[in-house]
Amino acid sequence: MQPMQNQSTSKAQQNARVLRRGMTDAERRLWSGLRNEQLGVKFRRQHPLGHYIADFACLGPKLIVELDGSQHQAQQDHDARRDTFLRAQGFEVLRFGSNDPFVNLEGVLQVIVNRIDELTAACPHPNLPPEGEGATSRSSP
Repeated sequence: MQPMQNQSTSKAQQNARVLRRGMTDAERRLWSGLRNEQLGVKFRRQHPLGHYIADFACLGPKLIVELDGSQHQAQQDHDARRDTFLRAQGFEVLRFGSNDPFVNLEGVLQVIVNRIDELTAACPHPNLPPEGEGATSRSSP
């Protein structure tokens, strides 16, 4: 099975627009720390992928961040199918509880930064020389 290369259905695109306008307080709080490349990479909010919509998606490196409310307890099978689809597209999925941005926003952002660093180290930028060939080490923020 070949990856979809960011294709989405028109219904998912329409739903994403609605969700962007009606973000939850938790999504707004997390978005305040993800927007404008504050973590060194660009995130998109309510980004459609196939039939699904990711709360927050970074297309390079491929990382999805989800905020799960209490309704996710009842839809664990759906979430598992969704995660399987997203991983088949090459994405990593991080899940946080919807209260996490309120009780520990800095901790959530640090987990995201750490995962971005791991993904970036595993798949270096194509325009940078490999380690040992004139590459300089990246300094931490």
